[in-house]
Amino acid sequence: MLTMYSTPWCGYCHRLKSQLDREGIGYEVVDIEQDPKAADFVMKVNGGNQTVPTLRFADGSALTNPSITQVMQHLATITG
Repeated sequence: MLTMYSTPWCGYCHRLKSQLDREGIGYEVVDIEQDPKAADFVMKVNGGNQTVPTLRFADGSALTNPSITQVMQHLATITG
């Protein structure tokens, strides 16, 4: 499962959600302003910054503010 760490006001997050929907890629959205553990994860993978969108993939890897092309390429590499 793909998890997108986001905030309600993040324009980049809204854009990436639309692109994921268009490509038929399933994901769960977690609001880091409402979930302290999610905010901790985002800060851990982003050098202490709460940078969104941050995506966590099923294999535990993460991408920060990726393009839809980067997401699709990463999914292809981890799913074979």
